[in-house]
Amino acid sequence: MTEFGYPRQLRLLTAGDFQKVFDSVTIKVPEQRILILARLNGLEHPRLGFVISKKNVRRAVKRNHVRRIIRESFRLKQHDLPPVDMIILARPGLGDMSASDLNRLAEKCWSRLNKKAKNVLNKQD
Repeated sequence: MTEFGYPRQLRLLTAGDFQKVFDSVTIKVPEQRILILARLNGLEHPRLGFVISKKNVRRAVKRNHVRRIIRESFRLKQHDLPPVDMIILARPGLGDMSASDLNRLAEKCWSRLNKKAKNVLNKQD
C-alpha cells in the first residue's frame, strides 16, 4: 500500500538544506505567481521547502493557506515526483488566488518539474 503521509523526511528543515538548493540549482520551474528551484538530492524521495515573504503575500493567514494547499498537493503527488530538493518561492499575487486555482497551479508545476528532471537525468547518463 502506498504511503501518502508528510513526515519530516519529506521536508527541508534546516538553513543548510535550503542553502544547498540555492547554491546549486539544476532545475527551475518559473510560473507567473510561483517559482520552483530544485536540485537532485541523491535520496529516493523528493523534499519540499517554502520561502513565502511578507512582501509577496502580506497576511500570515494567506501565507499559511498557500503552504497548506501546495503541501497537500505535494503529499498526494510525492510518489510521482523525481528525487529532488525543491523550494517554492512566492511571487506577488499568489495570496490572491483561490484554493482551486492554487491546486491547478501546483499540478501544472509538478508536471513541468517532472519533465525538466527527466531531461536533467538523461543528460547525466
